[in-house]
Amino acid sequence: MSATRKLGLGLVALCAAGAACAQDYPSKPIRLVAPFSPGGATDVLARIIGQKLNERLGQPVIIENRVGAGGNIGAEQVARSAPDGYTLLMGGVPHAIAVSLYTKLAYDMVRDLSAIAEVASFPSMLVLHPSLPVKSVKELIALAKAKPGQLNFGSAGNGSPNHLALELFKAMAGVNMVHIPYKGAGQVVGDLLAGHLQLASMGFPVATPHVQSGKLRAIAVTGAARSPLLPAIPTVSEAGLAGFDVTSWYGVFGPAALSRDIVVKLNAEIGGATTAPDFKERLAALGAEPSVKTPDQFGRYVREEISKWAKVVKESGAKLD
Repeated sequence: MSATRKLGLGLVALCAAGAACAQDYPSKPIRLVAPFSPGGATDVLARIIGQKLNERLGQPVIIENRVGAGGNIGAEQVARSAPDGYTLLMGGVPHAIAVSLYTKLAYDMVRDLSAIAEVASFPSMLVLHPSLPVKSVKELIALAKAKPGQLNFGSAGNGSPNHLALELFKAMAGVNMVHIPYKGAGQVVGDLLAGHLQLASMGFPVATPHVQSGKLRAIAVTGAARSPLLPAIPTVSEAGLAGFDVTSWYGVFGPAALSRDIVVKLNAEIGGATTAPDFKERLAALGAEPSVKTPDQFGRYVREEISKWAKVVKESGAKLD
């Protein structure tokens, strides 16, 4: 038998094995790694999608919190796991930012992980202490230009999505505002309510009660579209900073060598779960919306986000070891 024929038969056998593997998959519990603390948005989202996959696939989906290094410990664990579809990651924009934020990473997000399916997107809102004489994005930009370096904004940490959202705002608006990093979103809220900070970019679940009570003033939503939760609040783009779009997104990843058939199967099941009315309702409570992309579309989007945030990280000077 010729070498070419042997190679051809080998490829056919591999394809057949992959198809059979996908057909039988899953035959045991799946582990979904949530690389942030229990109770946070990533953890809650992992548990929601895990429950839906349990119902659709007929196998338990066990959520494992592997916390540390801005989500990178959990991501590295999945990148190094067996590519059999039984160890998955709930990853997202923090990992895309980490590519340029950390001086050394033990894994490569594009090379070592398979983008399977985006699950949800989370816009934030730009909120101010009511004492600030600002009621719109244009007024904020004007005030920041009139008082360079005198407005303070807080975030849950150096290089966090909400920190870099305002670094992008600064760059696009041509203003100078001072970043005050904290160790968590709770501390940011406390100091903003007390008037020690003037503004912040903040997630809907945290900010909405204070906006509705009048303790904070929301002037814009950071995403590309208005939020159904607060439809009267314009986007940053339509309120005066055209093209601004910052949305936190999360999705499911697997190891790089994961069978294409399993990737496609998981994508279809996750896509089906995200269209369920109860899934949409549970996301709405988080200020989030479901997202549906093919694996190729999701992979392309991840690469675009890595490139986008690399520029913001470089301009901001943010770095972590």
